[in-house]
Amino acid sequence: MDKRSLSIAGHRTSIALEPEFWTALEAMAAEKRLSLAALIRTIDTTRQTANLSSAVRLAVLAWYQEKLGGTEAR
Repeated sequence: MDKRSLSIAGHRTSIALEPEFWTALEAMAAEKRLSLAALIRTIDTTRQTANLSSAVRLAVLAWYQEKLGGTEAR
């Protein structure tokens, strides 16, 4: 697990993810032309789970499913 700290909505937070999820998240951010913090902020504001790390993993899963032409994670 890799733990990174960033500012979201004016407060500092830490997110622990597997390196593969960080790599995918960086690819998502690049594709959307967003900073990593901006992408995570977007995920944070639209999440439907209490845990931000889980919301990030689900967002990565949905992004890959969309790329493969599958359905989004529910």
